[in-house]
Amino acid sequence: MIDDNYPQDKDPEVQSLWINGELDLHTFRPSEIKSLIPEYMNACLERDIRRIRIVHGKGTGVLRQTVHAILDKQPQVLTFGLADQSEGGWGATIVHLHSSHNSH
Repeated sequence: MIDDNYPQDKDPEVQSLWINGELDLHTFRPSEIKSLIPEYMNACLERDIRRIRIVHGKGTGVLRQTVHAILDKQPQVLTFGLADQSEGGWGATIVHLHSSHNSH
């Protein structure tokens, strides 16, 4: 669940996060990523945030590949690519969103 009144500790199963253009996936299960990324992008668009940094970590690259596959299918994505070294290198992806979108 995305909630910009972070933190919210009422339900330990519900994770809340700041909608600030940075999404760190380290605290999420892989099964949550598929719905989390589009929801987060839409929440950013509602706040006029057009650039997102998704931190997926370096590891084996499986999560990065999953993130990129999800981004490929999102109509609100203008471009995406690996971050430069100052922002995490291949452990993070920078996403640029369209200035306007239609979520349906």
